Amino acid sequence: MIDVTTIQLEKKVVEELKKIKEYPNQSYNEIIEKITKYYKELKKRNTYDEFLHKIQQPKMKELWDNKNDEEWEDA
Repeated sequence: MIDVTTIQLEKKVVEELKKIKEYPNQSYNEIIEKITKYYKELKKRNTYDEFLHKIQQPKMKELWDNKNDEEWEDA
């Protein structure tokens, strides 16, 4: 048997869930499962993007803060 629980949701949340149903008989459980899966993937992707940004920062600083480029600004 599958364990189930009852959760309380505000009516406005239920209305939003109704709006994102993919088909009429889709359960709120299915919708919430999809939302949580999507959120996890998004979080993982954002973590990866943050990692890339951090490792690129020193090289970008080196490229942006060089004296040769500054000389061209006044040419």
